[in-house]
Amino acid sequence: MTAPASAPGPAPTLVRGLSLVDSVLLLAGGIIGSAIFLAVSDVAEPLASPALFIFVWIVGGAITLLACFAFAELAAMFPNSGGQYIYLREAYGEFYAFLFGWMVLFINFSGTVAALAVGSATYLDEVVPFGAKEALFRAGPFSPTRGQLVALAAIAVMTWVNVVGLRRAAILQNVATWMKFAAIAIFVGFGFAIGKGSTAHFSTPAPPSHPLPLLFAVGLALNGVFFAYDGWNYIVCAAGEVKDPQRNIPRALVLGVVAVGIVYISLNLVYLYAVPLAAIQPARTVAQTAAIALFSPGVGRWMSLLIAVSCFGAASCCTLAGARVVYAMACDRAFLPKLAYVHPHYRTPSLALIVLGGWSAILALSGRYDELYTYVMFVGVIAYVATVAGVFVLRRKRPETPRPYRCTGYPWVPALYLVAGSLWAAIVAYERPKEAVAGAVIMLIAVPGYLYWKQQKT
Repeated sequence: MTAPASAPGPAPTLVRGLSLVDSVLLLAGGIIGSAIFLAVSDVAEPLASPALFIFVWIVGGAITLLACFAFAELAAMFPNSGGQYIYLREAYGEFYAFLFGWMVLFINFSGTVAALAVGSATYLDEVVPFGAKEALFRAGPFSPTRGQLVALAAIAVMTWVNVVGLRRAAILQNVATWMKFAAIAIFVGFGFAIGKGSTAHFSTPAPPSHPLPLLFAVGLALNGVFFAYDGWNYIVCAAGEVKDPQRNIPRALVLGVVAVGIVYISLNLVYLYAVPLAAIQPARTVAQTAAIALFSPGVGRWMSLLIAVSCFGAASCCTLAGARVVYAMACDRAFLPKLAYVHPHYRTPSLALIVLGGWSAILALSGRYDELYTYVMFVGVIAYVATVAGVFVLRRKRPETPRPYRCTGYPWVPALYLVAGSLWAAIVAYERPKEAVAGAVIMLIAVPGYLYWKQQKT
């Protein structure tokens, strides 16, 4: 007589292993990538006043914080992995959620990982020269470089670390983020203490590159500031793995953005102390420009190491967050259902991580990641605005749903962000109309995919 077959055990699930500190560092590490070191000139170009230059960084952080309060209510309502994907699904339905998830996998998060990995390799080459721009071989138009090979290795490492356990992934991003904080604190502290700067730079005006009405100039500058703060939504994507999410996610959103705001303002103050605004406007790598002015060319070289570490850490945060959106889509059977697989030992969405890492590697090799990301900037802004508007939609549609955290200052705080976010979207569309249209077209490509997966579900 044969023994009856044992019933299969419950399917493995993700584990809540991220503490409040982990969550704050995930958010801060995801925001502080390369923009604050490389793209500050985009903020400075339309401005003539150093005081106004610092002011827009303060305003940009404050407006980002407005969105955080709205996201905090949604995250406390739906403390599951997927973040914006889930909020858009609950507020507007599966179609809009699918468009967001499609953008995350194929362009937004994957493109960010690719760009940051290549950026990390490029700046590592300035510290440890290995010929990043030299081609490994040529096959028609395809000529991968040594830098791209190092970028692929970086993507493979961060994907592997994320696969083999949430705790290991958290340790990686925590170490990278603390290294950023320490290096920035040393740079700012010694810059003001012994650097060869001048306080006269704080009152020395600069001619704007394109004379514009004040409000429009501020709007263009804020456009750059908002993109420098981008990445603060990573923590809500991983909400399903945060301990006590109803309490810790709202706290992490606020504490993380405030911490990044302090870092950004401190860095921009030391940039101004080092060189006048007129020298910041054309500087493509303002951190190196400031380090050379304050100390020496040798210190400027070591700033490249800080940028390389910063890019790598931000890419790891993006990998962790993006895979959770893919996982949430698969759980809904809105995409390949097998990507909902959770590794029975590591308790991570291993297949979703591998697919995101693989596609990021392809984009890194293609060299088209920056172009693709530029195309979806406009759509990404719309997604932020739509998500914040979802607070109003869900207050009306589902008033009975428990809200462990209610948006601070509702309805005025989210309404103010909707105004600011809509102006941001308008500025992006005005400044880059071709890219905005291309972004909309790219999103429309997802429609057949949505119809196919919807049919598969039925």
